[in-house]
Amino acid sequence: MSELALSGIVSTLKFFPLAMLTLGTFSGIVFGAIPGMTASMGIVLFLPFTFKMDPISSIALLIGIFTGGISGGLVSATLLRMPGTPSSVTTCFDAYPMAQKGEPGKALGIGILSSFVGGITTAVALVFIAPPVASLAIKMGNFEYFSLGVFALSIVIALSKGSMVKGLISGGLGLLFAMIGSAPVDMAPRFTFGMNSMVGGFDLLSVLIGLFAVSQIISDVASEFGVLVPKVDTKKVFPGFSVFRGEKMNLIRSTLIGFFIGILPGIGGATANVIAYAEAKTHSKTPELFGTGIKSGIIASESSNNATIAGALIPMLTMGIPGDAVTAVLIGGLMIQGLQPGPLLFKANADFVYSVFTSVFLANWIMFAMMIFGIRFFIKTLSIRKTYILPLIVLMCIVGSFALNNRMFDVWSLFFFGLIGYVLEKASFPLTPIILGFVLESLIETNLRQGIMSSSGSFLPLVSRPVSLLFLLLAAGSIVLPLLRQFYGRREAFQK
Repeated sequence: MSELALSGIVSTLKFFPLAMLTLGTFSGIVFGAIPGMTASMGIVLFLPFTFKMDPISSIALLIGIFTGGISGGLVSATLLRMPGTPSSVTTCFDAYPMAQKGEPGKALGIGILSSFVGGITTAVALVFIAPPVASLAIKMGNFEYFSLGVFALSIVIALSKGSMVKGLISGGLGLLFAMIGSAPVDMAPRFTFGMNSMVGGFDLLSVLIGLFAVSQIISDVASEFGVLVPKVDTKKVFPGFSVFRGEKMNLIRSTLIGFFIGILPGIGGATANVIAYAEAKTHSKTPELFGTGIKSGIIASESSNNATIAGALIPMLTMGIPGDAVTAVLIGGLMIQGLQPGPLLFKANADFVYSVFTSVFLANWIMFAMMIFGIRFFIKTLSIRKTYILPLIVLMCIVGSFALNNRMFDVWSLFFFGLIGYVLEKASFPLTPIILGFVLESLIETNLRQGIMSSSGSFLPLVSRPVSLLFLLLAAGSIVLPLLRQFYGRREAFQK
């Protein structure tokens, strides 16, 4: 096995595979930084160019796009409050406020460092624990996924600013919007009001860009026209690894959350992103500072979303099961090369598997170098006057939303959610619970319905299966503990 591993590593270090890896990473960063142009779209567009390539060069190009695409979402999330990818949604919450305070370089630097650490750590872990972890993940059934979704939804309380009631209302709105369109399992249309365009439901990225980007554009238009951030110092923009001082547990916890969520098929980086952010806020000594430009929020968000990359590759390589939309396209790329993902891949093409591991490891280093080099270029865009940059941002939002599914409904959805986000923020409603509810609704409903069908209508497996019961207990703890903490806090204040 050592000879095959060495062969895979050496093959990846040749000129052409390295050139393709570099090209892919750069292209991925560009795709990730443009809202709507996701990593999966980048891979789809580059897939035809891999037809005549050798398998190692082909996978190097696609892995580079995958890594760069997830990392590139940091740029627009930090500078424009526009999540370039669903995996960077919570990056907006603290990176953008930090940039508005005149520290965009620091925000970008923290995000890049966190992305690098999360990505490189899990790339190493991918080599050692891929097969055993994948075999455990495949044992999770519908009831386990349902309970996991309930646990993730229970952290809506942690994401609620000020009023818990407003947070719960926001989460409920997210669930409601996600239910519009065809129902899972039986595909029955719901809340479509007879409109054919609504049968497909709202696209996640249109919802994200609308709630965060378009609502911010409306706010900017209503304010004085100037530059996005005045007097930005571009001399000292890299914070250094000392930024992780006091954040080690946050970094480790968020990386593990991203890695584990990435392994679970069909959940994706957006869920990992929100869960890691909420857990960081729950365990923080200063949770009230989250959303104001705190480094803890950026670290949690960016380390978790890059950790999902290695996690998502585990079920793809070991079982041929796509962990997310990107790996689904990657499976197609492997089949084009005559390779069938699954257990036999490790036996018949072990050198290729190790070339994948090497590509993931090197892609994180290339991404790190490119992003650090580009920081000064990124923040120079903040000196452009709003009168010039806002129309360009609106155009990017429209093009990105339309490119998702080639339908105008997504463009109208973009502005609809932009207005909703603007109104809710003016009324002091948190936007994060809406995203959480929207992302998790399909996971919860689909697995509950399929689980009940498989158990002939019985709910008993929810508590009789250990993993399912564990997630439900964690969900109960996530709800009860903050309430008890709040109750005793008020009690002590009253006694004083």
